[in-house]
Amino acid sequence: MNFFKAQDQAKSKTRQLTFLFVAALVSLLVMANLLVAIMLSFQNPESNFVQTIAQTPTEIWLLISLSVGGVVAVASLFKYLTLRGGGKAVAESLGGILIHQNTRKPQQRQLLNVVEEMAIAAGLSVPPVYLIRENSINAFAAGFSPNDAVIGINQGTLDLLNREELQGVVAHEFSHILNGDMRINLRLMALLHGILFLGIIGGGFLRGSMFSRSKERGGIIALGIGLLIIGYGGTFFGNIIKAAVSRQREFLADAAAVQFTRSNKGIANALKKIGGHSVGSKIENSNAEQSSHMFFGAIKPFAANLMSTHPPLEKRIQALDPNWGGKFEDTDKQTKSSGGAQSPAFAKGFAGSSAAYTPQAAASQSELLESIGSANLAQAQMLIHNADHGLLSAAHDTFESRALIYAILIAADPEVAKQQLRLVDANAEKGVPIHVHRLLPMVISTNYEQKLTLLEITIPSLKELSASQYKRFTAITNQLIVADKQVDIFEWVLHRILTKELYGHFVAPSRSSGNIKSLRRLTTELHLLLSVIAAAGIADSHAQSSAFDKGWDLIPTNKVKHFTTVAYFDYEAFNDALGKLRDIKPQLKAGLMKACIHTALADGTLTQDQFALIKGIGATLDCPLPPLDTISK
Repeated sequence: MNFFKAQDQAKSKTRQLTFLFVAALVSLLVMANLLVAIMLSFQNPESNFVQTIAQTPTEIWLLISLSVGGVVAVASLFKYLTLRGGGKAVAESLGGILIHQNTRKPQQRQLLNVVEEMAIAAGLSVPPVYLIRENSINAFAAGFSPNDAVIGINQGTLDLLNREELQGVVAHEFSHILNGDMRINLRLMALLHGILFLGIIGGGFLRGSMFSRSKERGGIIALGIGLLIIGYGGTFFGNIIKAAVSRQREFLADAAAVQFTRSNKGIANALKKIGGHSVGSKIENSNAEQSSHMFFGAIKPFAANLMSTHPPLEKRIQALDPNWGGKFEDTDKQTKSSGGAQSPAFAKGFAGSSAAYTPQAAASQSELLESIGSANLAQAQMLIHNADHGLLSAAHDTFESRALIYAILIAADPEVAKQQLRLVDANAEKGVPIHVHRLLPMVISTNYEQKLTLLEITIPSLKELSASQYKRFTAITNQLIVADKQVDIFEWVLHRILTKELYGHFVAPSRSSGNIKSLRRLTTELHLLLSVIAAAGIADSHAQSSAFDKGWDLIPTNKVKHFTTVAYFDYEAFNDALGKLRDIKPQLKAGLMKACIHTALADGTLTQDQFALIKGIGATLDCPLPPLDTISK
């Protein structure tokens, strides 16, 4: 699966969604005008239907069209605003309950482990997970971007699936996160709400007429019936739009789940259990209908048809398991088997760190680029398995996760470290400083990749902070970073990821337009980007210049640029450059990432600073990079 192609396809689907919405809206306007024309013709029996239309002033039809269009637009906008909270808003509307990171319930702990492994494997920060109190087998991913994404899982999924099957379902949902499907789904919810809102108004009129004794009661009933008819038309068009936008992407997500887990067994068996379960993937919550296209399985029990949001269950299974005999698993007569192995016990101590990665440990340029948007579950499990149990435990605790980030930022220089620790002791919440001092010896022996992995794991714990706790945490973090009067590359990467994830959660998600179609007017930003990468960890000026040239040759621009010596890491200029580059089209991001990777690997090695830079650039540009060793030869 090509990540950048999938992103472009998602943008294409957005354009298709807009076209279908406009077509549906025009159809509703025609229906509304026809219904009014029919009512007028009944009131004036002397004129036939055509004459009634001809005799009615044009302003009347225009007013009807503007009124209906205005109602649809306002309803869609209102729905969109209610969804501004991203995945969290969707999960809570479905009755979702946040699963806390330090939960000790075995089912929930296993689920969080599976989600954590998949996030690390894909190079994403770990998303919050919500439990839906329904007995069916279903799940969803929701959000405008990976920054505000959440995973929702039904209780029935935990009760009936083993670990391998749960892994397949979670991998399917991560595919939606990576491929840009979530944003399409939320936009679809907002647009369809506007189309369906007329029917909601019609139902309200009919219910109100039951208690009315006025002479206008007949007119109210007629208006209510008319709006209901339009509403049913909206439902028809809405289902068509859902099917057109989502069905094929379900097949793609199934295929991606196989790619991510390196097995077709888990997701195929999960689908078979849906077919054999008495309630299947049905969702009872009344708010589920508007988000039916977001779920792993169809939320209604009837057989799939042309307007279903999901492909037929049998076809999905057949595509995953061509040798399937057509028999579903009867989940009502069995208990959940142990299935895949439980999450490996955490061993103490990280794997040894190194100052630079050798060609044998690092991927080739093409392998590194192709890994973006993919995942290697086995390597992610190994990273977590080799992690220090104390550090992992801290990452899963809302209180201790703050101490872990502070400890990661403590400098190697003893004098700077003393100043930073005094700052923590004086400003952190009571009880946090003692954990900083406790975790610091364990953090010192970790390399950049291990620290960034821990950072990704802490994100859902940090998202459980209150608004005031977030402000204090952010203030202390910023002070620790600038304690030595400078910002190094690793500190920049950590700050970028924290800002991207937490600012988007507590304040407002940062979203890129992806509309810039050329890199030619961004040569200054590109020059800075490649110069910094070429200089990171390489002392020889000729090697730096050669590395820059190898990257610049891949930039599609007519301007000739040469390496400029970077005296120090100007993080503000670097942020400004990346801020502009975020808005280029997905396929241009592929070329940009390729240039960055060629520059970093020009001499056959990858320094820790270069690794951190590539990781930070990828995170900023929404091009998630899996752990480095997942793509080693």
